[in-house]
Amino acid sequence: MFQSTIAGSLPKPAWLAETHRLWPRWAAEGAALAQAKLDATLLWIKAQEDAGLDVVGDGEQSRQHFVHGFLEQVEGIDFEHKVEMGIRNDRYKAMVPQVVAPLRLKARVHASEARFLRAHTTRQTKFTLPGPMTIVDTVADRHYGDRVALAFAFAELLNQEAQALQADGIDVIQFDEPAFNVYLPEAADWGVRALERAVQGLHCTTAVHICYGYGIAANVDWKKTLGQEWRQYERVFPALAASSIDQVSLECIHSRVPPELMALLRGKDVMVGVIDVASDVVETPEEVAATLGQALRFVPREHLIACTNCGMAPMDRAVAQAKLQALAQGAALARERYGT
Repeated sequence: MFQSTIAGSLPKPAWLAETHRLWPRWAAEGAALAQAKLDATLLWIKAQEDAGLDVVGDGEQSRQHFVHGFLEQVEGIDFEHKVEMGIRNDRYKAMVPQVVAPLRLKARVHASEARFLRAHTTRQTKFTLPGPMTIVDTVADRHYGDRVALAFAFAELLNQEAQALQADGIDVIQFDEPAFNVYLPEAADWGVRALERAVQGLHCTTAVHICYGYGIAANVDWKKTLGQEWRQYERVFPALAASSIDQVSLECIHSRVPPELMALLRGKDVMVGVIDVASDVVETPEEVAATLGQALRFVPREHLIACTNCGMAPMDRAVAQAKLQALAQGAALARERYGT
């Protein structure tokens, strides 16, 4: 009850990459970079364990970006000729690679870091992958000419990697779909169907993370335009409730998401965002426990998991560490308060 975990990413140490950036430049290359990535992964595994988290991830230390880290091992993607494109319905611009040919995996994508994670903790492990719809929204298509066809092509590849991650001993495989909060009718239709293809045949725990984005200026400004109630989840939660996905991760603390929308996920485990990744103010354990208590009005306690609102990649490292501690301490407090 009230397990604690992170949504996915954690800040990269300055000796690994640029700090406070979503697309940071690496500080080394070749064998030195490969070793530095694993060193940073071990650092964050230990930090999560020390904080008291129940389910531990790799912090996405080996990926420059949560989407592009997967695409680097996909044949048919041109990284040499990136183009500028609007992301999340033109919320912000980014330089993205182009899809120029049929897609296939060159090799395993995340074998080294997943096996490293599994070998260096005795706790449950979680590994994150980008979801099909979000990948489609983060590349320029010059080959398929159809967003649905492209999403299902990516879903096939994601399923191959997910099957391999499961064989590596990963306990929870999570797909990140921030695009689900942007393209609402499409998300409830082919977005969820593509996600189902990505998890096909998995017997480990499957999850989807749907947030309002990293705590960067473009996302913070966008949230200010959404009004007093953020009801985007209302469109996709019923479709997810009817799906085979086991867990749904959502944004909660310091958001304007009506908490009653969680009731739409009946039967699913709900990863409630109890840590704000858009603020450097560290939550108290009391605040975390109170957020979980609010969620208890709509989700049975055996289905509640304490999580961060989103990834913490752009944050200050010390702030992120303090927030991990607050996350675990708040979950422990909630167990004391609501466990009987």
